[in-house]
Formats: sequence, C-alpha cells, structure tokens
Amino acid sequence: MPVDDASVNDLGRRLLRGLRRAAPALAAFAAVRLLGLAVLALWCAAAGSSPHTLLSARWDSLWYARIAAGGYGYEVVLPSGAVHSNLAFFPLLPWLERLVAAPTGLSYGSAGLVVSVVAGLAAAWGIFAVADLLHGRRAGVLAAALWAALPVGVVQSMAYSESLFTALAAWAVYCALRGRWIAAGLLAAGAGLTRPVGAAVVAAVWVAAALAWRRGERSWRAAAGALLAPMGAAAYVLWVGQRTGGGLLGYLDVQAGWGNGFDGGWAFARFVGARLASSAFLAGIALIAGVAGVLWLYRLCVRQRQPAALLVYCGIVVALALCASGYFGSKPRLLLPAFPLLLPPAVGLARWRPGRAAVLVGAVALASAVYGAFWLNGSGPP
Repeated sequence: MPVDDASVNDLGRRLLRGLRRAAPALAAFAAVRLLGLAVLALWCAAAGSSPHTLLSARWDSLWYARIAAGGYGYEVVLPSGAVHSNLAFFPLLPWLERLVAAPTGLSYGSAGLVVSVVAGLAAAWGIFAVADLLHGRRAGVLAAALWAALPVGVVQSMAYSESLFTALAAWAVYCALRGRWIAAGLLAAGAGLTRPVGAAVVAAVWVAAALAWRRGERSWRAAAGALLAPMGAAAYVLWVGQRTGGGLLGYLDVQAGWGNGFDGGWAFARFVGARLASSAFLAGIALIAGVAGVLWLYRLCVRQRQPAALLVYCGIVVALALCASGYFGSKPRLLLPAFPLLLPPAVGLARWRPGRAAVLVGAVALASAVYGAFWLNGSGPP
C-alpha cells in the first residue's frame, strides 16, 4: 500500500507544533526530575549507597529485569507457604527493556531506566495535552510540573512501570476526548499490558465512546476503539489463566499469593486503626490526612466538571489504590497515575503571577527531591 507523503508530512508538522507547545511543560518536568536525581546522588554519596542500584536493581525492578532476561516462570515460596510468582507483573515493560538492551548492550535494569526516562517525558507531554485541552497552556505546564514534584515522584525515574503506564493512560484519555478512537483503543490496550489498573483506561475509553454514541456519533472507528481497548489486559490475563490452569481467575490467584486483593479498603482501615492505637499515632493521623486529601482533590475534579471519561479513569485508579488489601506502603506509588487530581491545583496556580507560581512549585520540587532520596535510602517502594 503506497504511503501518502502529504499525510506523513502533515502528521510531522502536527507533531512538531504539539512539541513546541508542550516544550515548557517538558522542560519543567525534566528540571524537577533532574533536581530529584541530583539530591539523590548527593544523599547516596553521603550514605555510601549507589543511586543506580536504588533506581534499577531493587524491589520490583529486579522482577521486571528477571522477566526480561528469562521470561515467566520464576517464583519464590515464603516460609508461610505464600508464593510470589513473576506472573503478577505485566509484560510490556520487560519487553521494552529487552528491546532497548539488545542493541545497546545495557543491563536490563539500566534499559528499564532508559524506558522510564522516555516514558516520563511522554507522560508529562500527555498530562500537559489533557490539561491544555481542558484548561489552557499554563495549567498544562503546571500540571506536568506538579506530577513530577509529587512526594513519590522519584518512582518516575526508577525501572518501574508507573511512568510507562501513565504515559499510555494520559494519551489514551486525550485521544478519547478528541475522538481519535483507534489510537485511544491501541493505547488503552498497551496500558492493559503494563499494569492491572489498565482496566481504568479501558473504562475511560468505553465511557467516552458511549457518550459519543449518545451524541449521535455512529462511526465504526469508535466501535473499533472500544473493542481494541481491553485486548491487552484480556490477552495477558487469559494467558496467565491458561498457564496456571486457573482459567479466568488464574491471575487473581497469582495476586492472592502476593497478598493482593480488593476488599473495599477494610484491610487498610485496620492498618490505620492499628497505627492510631499504638505509638505510631501520628503516622495514623498522617495516613488519614493523606486519604482525606486525595478524596478532597477528587471532589474538586467533580466540581471542576472534568469530562466523564477522566473522572471514571481517576476514580478507578484511586479506588484500586486505596481499597486494595496489598502492601500499604505501595499506596502512594499506586496513586501516581491519578494525574487528573492535579488539574484543580494546576488551574488554581495558573491564575497566580508566573514568578510566584514558579517559587511554590520549586519549593515543592525540592521537598519532593529530599523526601525521595530519604525514602529510597530507607524503606523505599516495594
């Protein structure tokens, strides 16, 4: 099939225009992340630890690198009898690590860092694009900067899947809002191959397509996008079920081995209650304040009248993060993809004088950098 040179040139021009418009957001994101890495390097030099190891060769990054190296089938049996299987980890990040490592000779962990750098920039661009579409360029720049400056923003620079997932999710929602259904479906399928919470992206595309249908749009592209959206997650879950012999529930069994499940937040509530009843009372108060802050921001999103697709996506991400019964230290990290929560503060800051807003974002970024260095040199993200 011949390539239409005019279409290719038009696409190139549109990409360049979009990149020029997003350049301040990408620069702000890069500046915040570089600050975080600089502070981490200084902290590690003083502590005698390796920033490269902390970013690429601990916790989940080791599981992803092992999948990239040898595929699936590795598991650890704990003294309690629980089984930690690498089937719990979705395959897109390990695939990309292998793709980067093959021509470069990098280790899989280092390749994961390369993927996270590129994905982080793509995520910042996607967050900017959504915010710019809804609230204008200044709000978009601030939303990207605030995402980079989240307290656990250092995870965006790790060989983890959060940056990759957020990039796919943000662009899938953007394409759905713009009626680019095939792209939205493919991006949602990619998100479904990245993390279990890909279901939130699928739901967002479905809601956007249903509303378009209700408005009278009867295009085959919307139907195709809606059909494509769940293909990634469905393919992996069905493959795990076939491999384990657990059928449709096979993946849930794998997650149960890790102690993960959805109990409506009961286990988390008991965890917070235990902190309140112990010497860690202040930690319990901080957890309650954090949850209240997240719910307050979501309420602002509703009052801001964000598009239904965006609210559905964000609501599912928040619900799965707060109401899962797994390791509670992961909850801040699991909230990283909930970027719509940042739109209300970004819109508010956009009304400030630029210098004043820059000072505040800079202070938040510095605090995030210090916390990230402290966190990775301590308990760190599991």
